[in-house]
Amino acid sequence: MKIVIIDYGAGNIQSIKFAIERLGYTAILSRDADEIKSANKVIFPGVGEASSAMRMLKSAGLDKVIPALEQPVLGICLGMQLMCTYCEEGDTEGLGIFHARVVKFSNQLKVPQIGWNRIHDLKSDLFKGISEGEFVYLVHSYYVKECEETIASTEYGVEYTSGIQKDNFYGLQFHPEKSSDAGEKILENFLKV
Repeated sequence: MKIVIIDYGAGNIQSIKFAIERLGYTAILSRDADEIKSANKVIFPGVGEASSAMRMLKSAGLDKVIPALEQPVLGICLGMQLMCTYCEEGDTEGLGIFHARVVKFSNQLKVPQIGWNRIHDLKSDLFKGISEGEFVYLVHSYYVKECEETIASTEYGVEYTSGIQKDNFYGLQFHPEKSSDAGEKILENFLKV
């Protein structure tokens, strides 16, 4: 199986690559459109600020490549947020894969939300073998509002989307590569989709 992690300069890619290797697979890091299109599974990570990450995607032509992919694609953290229609951070138009908006947490909350929190209302085979209320690791100041594509939720002052799916596209707000056994199981489930 060919697994490609999109390397566009805004991802925590080494920890994802190591997590995949712990599961017995090999992943390629690439920003080459043909390499990405030929993959069996694509992982779209993201760490940092939305508008600058979107500029990097556009400069590599990946803003056109990613929405057209037909194989399973997993967006992680900012990667998931960029797959949405719009992000308040930097007034950023997203890729429009998910019909959802990304907004900032209330000023009454400590941001970024850093650390372990629970996922619930799990609605996908991505969470096969994962218990309701399982702890996962998150680091973010913006969140995806709940929508019809939400497949997992988390509460932090508000209920928000921590997992999302539409057709072959999946997104996780949390970092599965940093979420211990549960995170590895979710990554493994994605690789078996």
